[in-house]
Amino acid sequence: MRQITDRAGALVAIGLLLAVLAMAGLYGRNAVLPAAAASPDAEIPLVGGEISKFTLDNGLDIVVIPDHRVPVVTHMVWYRVGAADEPPGKSGIAHFLEHLMFKGTETRAIGEFSDIVARVGGRENAFTADDYTGYFQRVAKQHLGLVMELEADRMANLKLTDEVVLPERDVVLEERRSRVDNDPGAQLGEVVDAALFIHHPYGTPIIGWENEITKLDRNDAIAFYERFYTPNNAVLIVAGDVEADEVRTLAEATYGKLERRAEPGMRERPQEPEPLAARRVELFDDRVGQPNLRRSYLVPSYARAAPGEAEALDVLAQVLGGGATSRLYRALVVDGGSAAAAGSWYQGSAYDMTRLALYAVPRQGVALAALEATMDEVIAEVLENGVTEAELERAKRTIIADAIYAQDSQATLARIFGAALTTGSSVEAVQTWPRRIGAVTADEVQAVARKYLVMKRSVTGYLRKPANDDRS
Repeated sequence: MRQITDRAGALVAIGLLLAVLAMAGLYGRNAVLPAAAASPDAEIPLVGGEISKFTLDNGLDIVVIPDHRVPVVTHMVWYRVGAADEPPGKSGIAHFLEHLMFKGTETRAIGEFSDIVARVGGRENAFTADDYTGYFQRVAKQHLGLVMELEADRMANLKLTDEVVLPERDVVLEERRSRVDNDPGAQLGEVVDAALFIHHPYGTPIIGWENEITKLDRNDAIAFYERFYTPNNAVLIVAGDVEADEVRTLAEATYGKLERRAEPGMRERPQEPEPLAARRVELFDDRVGQPNLRRSYLVPSYARAAPGEAEALDVLAQVLGGGATSRLYRALVVDGGSAAAAGSWYQGSAYDMTRLALYAVPRQGVALAALEATMDEVIAEVLENGVTEAELERAKRTIIADAIYAQDSQATLARIFGAALTTGSSVEAVQTWPRRIGAVTADEVQAVARKYLVMKRSVTGYLRKPANDDRS
């Protein structure tokens, strides 16, 4: 039931918006806009339309995104804390606490929260990422006050005992076994991340390392909850058939009664040093059904990039591997016929340094080294000669179109703004993001490629079955 955000899956992303579009299944839509839409002077609409924002006296930030097409609302609480904020030796505690938030409060029994949401015909879930943890419900608009009351209750009154904590720890361990230990592809993802982030906590898996999960207990969960689950460390996003005034009234009556329990302060994480050498990892496993090649580059996120760099990285990722017309896809799948799939993505929505990643899946009998050689040729061509104006305009039109189409879903809009506001961005930055994409130039794309797509900033991973000489 609970959703853990996987770096190599749900967060496969293009920037602040497409990180969420990928989770919503919208990225890659074959939509186009008129050529003028890629111009910075074109009338590209603001993302989300007329959005309101305000802050309660206890520090809770609130964003209201009206959408009156249907009488439903999406209610999301985002905490500015994720796996990268965990104490040393306590990996997995952010995700573990996410599970435990459904275990009852001082006034409500275990499972009562979910039962109430189900009885009114609503849907709910939760997710953990490196930089945030979120909880959401989608209900008919008349039940908005009810879910606010429920969520405010567990923000302040979570009740944990060993009788519920210890069995849930076993559930998390089993989740790790099924999702990671039994999946060589997920294991390679962990190894590549650990090699890319040698000092920053992004190198630790969101679900945690097994040897540390087994030691997590009730006291760890309570300490994490008391430190981070306070109104002044949270963002409430309400999208749907509502107006700002009614949301403010309901929020004051529920969340407004809560006190600030802690002052988490600024996030102070160990930062990744400038890389000095390319790294390579290989994972051999008899269970591998399909070999694959991955490469990640250490690059800045929107929160860390110089002005214009992150937008250029978004466009670069789209040109390199953003669809059937991308360079990697054409070189490896269409023209060369050596790969069954190929692409790239940029995870711009991160609080600290992040990654731009490329991947390829070989056809039967094709060596991974051959794919890598072609991949290197594609990158070298971009570094040397840049991208064409046709590629640039096509990439920008696709990115902007996807951003506009994403607004068809109020839940996706809520995710867009929640992810942005918990990773150092602002409502205004998200709303104007497509216009900044439209202003990216070919020279800027080539400049970020030359600056960041260098081997010393990379980790290359191979996943394949072991040969006889690999079994020793």
